[in-house]
Amino acid sequence: MERGFYVLAYDIGNDKRRTKIARLMESLGERVQGSVFEAYLNAEELQKIVKKSKKVMKDKEDSLRIYFLCQPCRVKIGIYGNGRVTLPPGVVVV
Repeated sequence: MERGFYVLAYDIGNDKRRTKIARLMESLGERVQGSVFEAYLNAEELQKIVKKSKKVMKDKEDSLRIYFLCQPCRVKIGIYGNGRVTLPPGVVVV
């Protein structure tokens, strides 16, 4: 299955729910900011994150935003200061 590059950002109002969502995101992506993750996901993995997140979140209090970035968009990502764009799985930088 082909993987796409996603940016996932959440705003969760409760510590317990926030911790659960953070652990879920950490299982499939790389944290790049406090509540922002980058991940290469296939359709099944993306559905898994959405389904599990919805079970934890409160619709009227929390939010999860998922942005798909195509290859031409990824090369335009600007990072200023410390950090780097998450590399695709299996890529090794020496």
